[in-house]
Amino acid sequence: MIKYLTMACIVVFACGALFMASGCKEGIASFGKSEYKVGEDIAITDVKEFYHTVSASTNPPYFQRYCFSNKDGKHYFYHEKREGDVWPLTEKHITVSGTIELSDKEWNEFFDYIKGGKVTKRVDDPRGGGRGPWLYLYWTKDKDKYQVFKFEKHAKQEGFEKLCVELKGTK
Repeated sequence: MIKYLTMACIVVFACGALFMASGCKEGIASFGKSEYKVGEDIAITDVKEFYHTVSASTNPPYFQRYCFSNKDGKHYFYHEKREGDVWPLTEKHITVSGTIELSDKEWNEFFDYIKGGKVTKRVDDPRGGGRGPWLYLYWTKDKDKYQVFKFEKHAKQEGFEKLCVELKGTK
């Protein structure tokens, strides 16, 4: 009897050790990683859409969105600016927008800026707000949970924003 209890304790201990080693930091209901790294866990071919949005309820209100997307093997850049004297600015307030198809070189340049960045779980934050930027990466292997993006370095974010301004100028 003691022999079986000892074996049972060893099995329970081993399972617990494996559970902790799996990287689970959020309890039994959530196995797996807490973040994913672009370029290692998320390949360039996994990227479906990337959104960069800045929105402020200042006077006058401000809204600028950039989106890079991969659809049917083609790569696109979309931008929109909303202007008005009411808050919130909605789609009816779009004053400038455009879409261009990206070359492979432009798509790779975009990916180089987000490479090394980390994607974490999307969580509702009642204290949310502020002007952003809000950054979201939608990718093929995600199950609608890990979408919040953070650049690896501030310099990469600045380079990304300059690229967006350059691409916006072409359309």
